Amino acid sequence: MTTAYVIVTVFGAFMAAFSAASIFFRAKWVVQPLADYGVPRGWWNPLGVAKAAGALGLIAGLWVPALGVAAGIGLVLYFAGAVITVLRAHWASHVAFPLMYMAPVAASLVLGFAA
Repeated sequence: MTTAYVIVTVFGAFMAAFSAASIFFRAKWVVQPLADYGVPRGWWNPLGVAKAAGALGLIAGLWVPALGVAAGIGLVLYFAGAVITVLRAHWASHVAFPLMYMAPVAASLVLGFAA
């Protein structure tokens, strides 16, 4: 396991956990865009749980690589779905936000396979 892999994985997990906490605590700068994109309010907690589970899975993957891979793939798919949601809502200027969260997770997967 390389140092870069550990650092990027921990950072990706932090980003996913921060995003989950932002939903759980109903940070206006997160939930207002969700409402604008048309994401039903009933989905917010399950979406936060998915991100929190992904963050925990990335950390667990440092010891059990299969969990990290599964969590990484799940988070990449989650954030790809977020990109699609943003584009379908015609808010192209907001696409950078889910990509910003996806990037360290994708990098973690790449580094994990390379290690």
